Amino acid sequence: MSDAQPVFRFAPSPNGELHLGHAYSALANQAMARATGGRLLLRIEDIDRARSTATFERQIEADLAWLGFAWETPVRRQSEHFDDYRAALDALTEAGLAYPAFMTRGEIRGFVERRETEEGRPWPRDPDGAPLYPGLDRDLSDGERQARMAAGEPFAWRLDMRRATAMAGALGWHETGAGPDGEAGEISDDPGRWGDVVLARKDTPTSYHLAVTVDDALQGVTHVVRGRDLFFATSVHRLLQVLLGLPAPIYHHHDLIFGEDGRKLSKSARDLSLKALREAGLTPADVRRMVGLPGAAAAP
Repeated sequence: MSDAQPVFRFAPSPNGELHLGHAYSALANQAMARATGGRLLLRIEDIDRARSTATFERQIEADLAWLGFAWETPVRRQSEHFDDYRAALDALTEAGLAYPAFMTRGEIRGFVERRETEEGRPWPRDPDGAPLYPGLDRDLSDGERQARMAAGEPFAWRLDMRRATAMAGALGWHETGAGPDGEAGEISDDPGRWGDVVLARKDTPTSYHLAVTVDDALQGVTHVVRGRDLFFATSVHRLLQVLLGLPAPIYHHHDLIFGEDGRKLSKSARDLSLKALREAGLTPADVRRMVGLPGAAAAP
């Protein structure tokens, strides 16, 4: 990492109201940026056009302003930069690292269920618990791929994980927070555990993994501060950084905020939204106390 000014970012998706978990992450980013004399960016991750709305984006900005979170402008909106993600996908495709996968979600689910029944053992899962893609389309001939694409058959672009990891070699990242088991320092994790991850779909021209990797590089982000639920996904992001020749930020994964029932807070359940707390008369200082950030967080 160079001696350049640190750059932090908070990157919510405008598909629901911000809750206490988002407040924790936003305030942690702000505290670390202040402690290091760094810049603080706001990025709107709205690649899911079906669920993202301008109303939620305005609500995000109102909630953050109320918290005292001050960000630089202009704000980067992912939906305005699909060409950047397409260029990265094209580079991976031209390098033979991405392929069109034609199995639908239903076909994948059916395949996994049949295989588990036949073999009497669970199909491999990724760190989030989702079944790994069977990879049946990985070795199709170029002719068959082109014919199926020309016929309008739906497909997703997937990363050929075997070829990608062989090309990238050993990789890891510098962690100043902690993983699920308290890991910190120099972290080595196998991205192969995720299987052939999706890079883009017909209805969404990029995936979270690809977009966040490209965005962090283009915005010069040096410190990625986010929830511990994304700890293992960092191995995929590091792999993409190596394959695309992009710099590696320092990573800091922080604790998650849980509800009284012990589950992670969710937008869909409208858990302790900042809007509701504000309307109930709470102050930003109250929110800081609720998330356990009475003062500045330590800088990585």
